Amino acid sequence: KYLDIALQHISDNVLENMRRHITGQETRELLAEIRRRVPGIHIRTTLMVGFPGEGEKEFEELVEFVKEQRFERMGAFAYCEEEDTYGAKSFTDDIPDEVKQERLSRLMAEQEEISLSIQESKIGLEMRVVVDREEDEFYVGRTQFDSPEVDPEVLIRKTVPLKKGEFYDVKVISALPFELMAEPVI
Repeated sequence: KYLDIALQHISDNVLENMRRHITGQETRELLAEIRRRVPGIHIRTTLMVGFPGEGEKEFEELVEFVKEQRFERMGAFAYCEEEDTYGAKSFTDDIPDEVKQERLSRLMAEQEEISLSIQESKIGLEMRVVVDREEDEFYVGRTQFDSPEVDPEVLIRKTVPLKKGEFYDVKVISALPFELMAEPVI
């Protein structure tokens, strides 16, 4: 129950400039349909700040969209002009880097609060995880909602021996914005 869908933005103006061929409303409808068809799905997306044409109004719309959608997994980056791309050929990169970085920080701060809330809702739940590696104090695993190397990890207390690559049931005992703490269910 995991879907990675790079949405980039929600403002119709910015989406049009990006040539995304979808509107903000169509994006919202698509997400609602996905969540309706797959209850409990975790959606990962990537968003961009600072694309040419993104004014304060468009950025605020993006922040509100993130608050509204409460993405389980989200990454973001600041626009950086790349030679020979449509954006570079068609628009002037006129948003100062400091503004882009401030917007990026603000957007990710919103997501961190959302992520913590979602993670905390899992405390007390039993979940199936696959163990990816062993560290000094913990086994490190992931759930069906986590892509390797980009999503939160589950840190499993070493109360019993576990094997890398095997699946185990664990109980979530605490949460951080981007990690769950768990113990094996024996």
